[in-house]
Amino acid sequence: MVSLTAGATADEPVFDVLGRSNARREREVALTDGLRLVQWHNHGGRMDYQRPGHHTLSVYLQGGHATHLIETPRETGSPGCHCILPAEHESHWNVAGPLRFVHLYLSAPAWADRAVRLLDAEPRAITLEQRIFGADAVLARWGQDVAALDWQDPAERFRIDGLSQAALDHLVLQAAQPRQRQRAERAAGGLSGVARRRVLEFVDAHLDGAELSLPRLAAEAHLSEFHFARMFRASMGCSVHDWVAARRLDRARALLGDTDLPLADIAAACGYASASHLSQRFKAVLGTTPGQFRRLLPTRRQHLPTS
Repeated sequence: MVSLTAGATADEPVFDVLGRSNARREREVALTDGLRLVQWHNHGGRMDYQRPGHHTLSVYLQGGHATHLIETPRETGSPGCHCILPAEHESHWNVAGPLRFVHLYLSAPAWADRAVRLLDAEPRAITLEQRIFGADAVLARWGQDVAALDWQDPAERFRIDGLSQAALDHLVLQAAQPRQRQRAERAAGGLSGVARRRVLEFVDAHLDGAELSLPRLAAEAHLSEFHFARMFRASMGCSVHDWVAARRLDRARALLGDTDLPLADIAAACGYASASHLSQRFKAVLGTTPGQFRRLLPTRRQHLPTS
């Protein structure tokens, strides 16, 4: 085994820790909703993750039989197993390669948005629990399927995106235990269900304007700015700013796909200062420009099954 330690400081992404280690990044693709999929190959070493600030879904493709957490050396991985590393987790690994695996990185706001859209539930009720070397046929199949596709082909990238979105939906539904939701409703510190729905509906109805300031949203919830900001984060798992930014980008992506509006009009409809501002944010989050994204859409529609 190669003797190499990849330590981590608090709040350092898993991707950055691996990037300094013996692991080799084989390929990478940016997906919608701010998802990032990376395929890695590792020959061995020590990995330390400390509160990376994002969720990670890992599925082993090859190897893993001698890879384990430092504190549980007898529990090792295998092809098809998966690991879930939540944003606030800490773990210490001994990796004995060769090991090939895929990582799907997901932000806390994106997880919160998915919980709201799928279940109309407060995100803190749908928590992502750490899981090491889990067995799940759906996730194992997802890993195999995305690994078999061409990540450079535009049509297959859309297929990868759809498969990855479905895998995350599966995780949300797995996490949605009734007792978790009941505990969250009783827990102090978050927005009430009524206030949460009112604020989120207000955000979606005013993405094109300047009404989405912290004071305006706090007034919508009938709370002071300080208490609203704290309670919003407790409920949604992210700041008000991050939530609004994610919803604006979602709206822009939908308009690019469903309309022929000029980029400047889409920017105005989503609350961006200009077309260039929208382009900068789109590129930073999704890894592609709005124009490139829109040009790929006809290819996607062409490959969709017809009834």
